[in-house]
Amino acid sequence: MPCAAGTVEERVATLQERVDRAAVAAGRPRGSVAILAVTKTQPREAVLSALHAGVRDVGENYVQEAREKYAALPPCTKHFIGHVQTNKAKAIARLFDVVQSVDRLDAGLALAKAARDVGRALRVLVQVNVSPTERFGAPPTDAPALAARLRDEGLTVDGVMAIGPLSGDVDAAFAAARTAFERVGGSTLSLGMSGDWESAVRHGSTMVRLGTAIFGPRPVKRRSPA
Repeated sequence: MPCAAGTVEERVATLQERVDRAAVAAGRPRGSVAILAVTKTQPREAVLSALHAGVRDVGENYVQEAREKYAALPPCTKHFIGHVQTNKAKAIARLFDVVQSVDRLDAGLALAKAARDVGRALRVLVQVNVSPTERFGAPPTDAPALAARLRDEGLTVDGVMAIGPLSGDVDAAFAAARTAFERVGGSTLSLGMSGDWESAVRHGSTMVRLGTAIFGPRPVKRRSPA
């Protein structure tokens, strides 16, 4: 979906109305689908604008970006949505409230230990792979067993996250994610991004991850002169 014109605040208002209408069309109440603002490469000022506009969930792919950008934010829930490297587990547990991208047991074990070490409760989602071009994610059929193992380690497994395919049968992919979510349990099906969120809502998504639709194209990092 192309980015609408206007300020971040205006885009958030427009998107929230559209998401609410899509939820109602899918037989669910307004407000039942949350917007997670994906802040990858965006400046801190843009994050603050989104929060000022009413967004309550923000997500980052990289720990190093979050360290400065997410320091002392207004009240919100901070989500880690990037690939979990086990050597970054303690930093992730310190910085974030939710980890959406637990796709294998060793990542979950590292996060569970890190959460215990830093004395924080950590919510996680099992990332399932429903796209032939996606590198990460557990097979949907393996998600319930992985979730059970993570719960044994003390993590709160609150659902499933998936990244839709760039092409092909999006509906089949989202249906597989929905089935995995129903088997895993929890309250969050994080499904849908700026280009496919409307289909995701039809398939039961409770959280859509929107970046360019809110902030516009990602800033281009200028190369330093040689």
